[in-house]
Amino acid sequence: MAPPAAAAFASQVVRGRWFMAYGSFLIMSAAGATYIFGIYSKDIKSTLGYTQEQLNTVGFFKDVGANVGIHAGLVAEVTPPWVVLAVGAAMNLGGYLMLYLSVAGKVRPAPPLWLVCLYIAVGANSQAFGNTGALVTCVKNFPESRGVMLGLLKGFVGLSGAIFTQLYLAFYGPGGDTRPLILLVGWLPAAVSVAFLGAIRIIRAPPRSAAAARREYRALCAFLYVSLALAAFLMVAIVLEKSFRFTRAEYGVCAAVVLAMLLLPLGIVLREEAALFKYTGVGNAPTPARADDAPALPPPPAPQESSPKPTKTVGARLVAALRPPARGEDYTILQALVSVDMLLLFTATVFGVGGTLTAIDNMGQIGESLGYPQRSIATFVSLISIWNYLGRVASGFASEALLARHRVPRPLILAAVLLLTVPGHLLIAFGVPGSLYVASVVIGFCFGAAQPLILASVSEIFGLKYYSTLYNLCGTASPVGSYVLNVRVAGRMYDREAARQGAVAAAVAGKGVTCIGVRCYRESFVVITAVTVAAAVVTAALAWRTREFYAGDIYAKFKEGTGSGNNAIGEDSRAVLVEPKEQLL
Repeated sequence: MAPPAAAAFASQVVRGRWFMAYGSFLIMSAAGATYIFGIYSKDIKSTLGYTQEQLNTVGFFKDVGANVGIHAGLVAEVTPPWVVLAVGAAMNLGGYLMLYLSVAGKVRPAPPLWLVCLYIAVGANSQAFGNTGALVTCVKNFPESRGVMLGLLKGFVGLSGAIFTQLYLAFYGPGGDTRPLILLVGWLPAAVSVAFLGAIRIIRAPPRSAAAARREYRALCAFLYVSLALAAFLMVAIVLEKSFRFTRAEYGVCAAVVLAMLLLPLGIVLREEAALFKYTGVGNAPTPARADDAPALPPPPAPQESSPKPTKTVGARLVAALRPPARGEDYTILQALVSVDMLLLFTATVFGVGGTLTAIDNMGQIGESLGYPQRSIATFVSLISIWNYLGRVASGFASEALLARHRVPRPLILAAVLLLTVPGHLLIAFGVPGSLYVASVVIGFCFGAAQPLILASVSEIFGLKYYSTLYNLCGTASPVGSYVLNVRVAGRMYDREAARQGAVAAAVAGKGVTCIGVRCYRESFVVITAVTVAAAVVTAALAWRTREFYAGDIYAKFKEGTGSGNNAIGEDSRAVLVEPKEQLL
């Protein structure tokens, strides 16, 4: 390839949609630092002299920071994605760096508990900014493949905990000191976000042909195959590392393989851009549209004289503002907030996903109460992580196929996923011997599968214009459900049973009272099972309400024939860079 052609091709690659998608995948693969809190939490507790209750308080603020991101969505409504990612990188570096300095004893005197909670909340909240900047941008750039894209993006988040673990073991060794892991969590996600600041932007291509859509789907399937290979390698590495004693060099080899597999999708990017480059010719890479390039519009017609219209009252204007558009059109934030559809979806997320979060957060104590050894409890956590990933990618691809071929409403698939969670909750409630392995797989898969379904439903029903905020609004439902079911239900019933056991309950130093036996979680998970079934019923009601909407072609406006044409490669050579500046309401 001649030097001018090579330069033009390189420019097209770094400015194209596929490189943007690749950058988003890497950002997501570094955005799950909150999932490995359990690895370094013991050093926070020991070095700062915390009780278990104080450590749980730190963990609670970590969860709040990771899941509350409405402000990130509002920022994304009025700024380009690179600003959102830059803010998130700064918060990640600042929050976790201060936490590391506090735990490492570099700050004297030791900060009070409230300040440590603030540090980890700020650091964890960077995850909301990273998700908003990368995930929302990908959904807007690939609107016809949003289910598949959400599955892939959320899948990489699910693998991020295992990726961080491999890098930590390679960089710092398998020693007992996990404080360097906090430092790694602080700088690595920030560095990845900064590296792709210029690539993550909204590039909307005109409507495309059926051939272009098929090519896009095949490319996304190639990304899926790479991520499946990565998940399989991580699973094998986790099993081997728990079975054998690895040296520092062997941990380094595992980490090198992980990094190489994260680079493999770059070949898919080059293949797709090379096909486009060959079709369009040199120098026709996507370029941002400028206002002065737009065709001149005819002058507006002169207003005709008419009788003055009566001025609407304040109440009439408010009713008009709250009246929702047709499903699939762009709702305002206020219209979505007062929508019955949003109420049903939010309720289902609170009680459906909240139940699976309760099981995941308590898996260690559940295993302890049922008499499982510590090695088995660690295996449960690994199983949840891997099956969480598989659930995310499976639901993303499967729901997209069912929607395209059979017009199955995505909320109906979500209802089925919530019902699939019920056996996992019942296995925990009745403590069937050896069943916690199966429960870990079922709950991990269903928790992962629910995420893309919820987020895709929001984008389809309420439109993409204010998706940044509405996406984060639904994200707040998970911690709400976790607080209600985990703290108020499971936590209280656990303590009550531990108190009832009396002499059977063992007072463990620094850990409070430990409950032993099936009854520790029986009542709470019976309650969780009941509310999960109720959440499935609520989701089925949403599917019934939206059945006519999903019976049609919800992606018709993105296809050829409803707008300007397109080539068969999959991307128009006149893709448009869009920076959202609209009003919020």
